[in-house]
Amino acid sequence: MHVAHGHPSREDEEAVRARMQRQDLLHDPHKRFKILIGEPALRSLICSPSVLAVQLDRLSRLIGMDTIELGVVPMAAPLRIPPTGGFWIHDERLVTVEVWHADLWVDDRDSIATYLRTWHTLRDSAVYGADAQNLINAAWRALSGT
Repeated sequence: MHVAHGHPSREDEEAVRARMQRQDLLHDPHKRFKILIGEPALRSLICSPSVLAVQLDRLSRLIGMDTIELGVVPMAAPLRIPPTGGFWIHDERLVTVEVWHADLWVDDRDSIATYLRTWHTLRDSAVYGADAQNLINAAWRALSGT
């Protein structure tokens, strides 16, 4: 496991550039992404309401893309395990995990297997397609007060 410490002083331009590059990857026809997000993330105001509205719009646009499978785990969904913090599995060779002070890079086989089991367990509780779109729309309506 490796730890990559964040550098808040360089966050601005580098973070924006990195996010833009990641967004470009979503449109690469040779890549496939399977994304799960918990419904609370659609409603949590850890940013301004206007920024959250933009994020909800972006998520809404991902539904139906050939390169992306977007699932939303509803708040009312029965869960066999408690939800965890964010993690990303890269080609079943590396897992990156966000923690408060750093990004963890997990590359040992047993740990990757644990994250894969966690992913599959949470995936079973998710909704997709129109049902996921309905949850995103409901979050947007709650945000806008309509």
